[in-house]
Amino acid sequence: MNQAWHCQQVPIKIQLGDKTLLAPRLWLQVREAGLDDETPPVAEPMAPADPLHEGSQGFLLRSLRIAGPQPVLRRQGAYLCYVPAQYPRYYIDMQQSFAEYKSKFSSKTRSTISRKIRKYTEHCGGSISWRVYKSPGEMAEFFRLARTVSSTTYQERLLDAGLPDSAEFCEQMERLAQQGRVRAFLLFHRDRPVSYLYCPISNGIVLYAYLGYHPDYMNFSVGTILQWLALEYLFDEKIFRLFDFTEGQSEHKKLFATDSVQCANVFFVLANMRNICLLQSQRAVDHFSKFTGDKLEQLGVKASLKRLMRSGR
Repeated sequence: MNQAWHCQQVPIKIQLGDKTLLAPRLWLQVREAGLDDETPPVAEPMAPADPLHEGSQGFLLRSLRIAGPQPVLRRQGAYLCYVPAQYPRYYIDMQQSFAEYKSKFSSKTRSTISRKIRKYTEHCGGSISWRVYKSPGEMAEFFRLARTVSSTTYQERLLDAGLPDSAEFCEQMERLAQQGRVRAFLLFHRDRPVSYLYCPISNGIVLYAYLGYHPDYMNFSVGTILQWLALEYLFDEKIFRLFDFTEGQSEHKKLFATDSVQCANVFFVLANMRNICLLQSQRAVDHFSKFTGDKLEQLGVKASLKRLMRSGR
């Protein structure tokens, strides 16, 4: 991993369910490994030897490839090594045809996706309306329409993970379009946008940055439909190496991926009293949240609660 460090304030969220109890921020030196990083997986993450910048409390390595499960919290010299997230980083091999890609799905899954597309086509009156945005001058329209969807999504309402609503993000989109390094997609119901997918491009790799759908259309699986249409378009371009679902895991990513690498987000934070208390508190709340989630799942109500959160009703 040879990318340069960049300094930023990183929130250490102490969260219970969907409620953030505390989110103090630490100045950390951060870098992220991409799928094109050829560094081999590590059995045990080691603190970087780089010097700390003034005011920095340590380092954050995002999507570090690991060779096996890691302890959540341990002491390593002058640092606390904190690993809050370990996950498969899913991706799609784009160096094949769309027909070859479709063959990776079972006949049952292909039939289910086709049925969802037919159902939505009928709901739209016989044809599906969707659009690709990639050229300079187009991104402002994508942003305006996608924001009307993002503002309704559970990602934005509960997770603060909707499409960013800022002038800086708009400027970045336009720069990427000028460089030919972005693909953005919108799915419509008649003239109403109902789902969006935003994908910047880096070194021939399409990055899954933001996907959202209007909760009124959840039963039509419009996010799945747009993902399918977008992938067909991207495969037909025949210029990309990979479609990277980035960090985190979900059934959506697992369904569409062809492969994965095991990764972790690894913090190396100075082992002073404040940071020890902060990370121990985080760990305790994580344990309680997992215990609560497991109990809800045993009672058979966890899935229903998730659907309720996503629908906003």
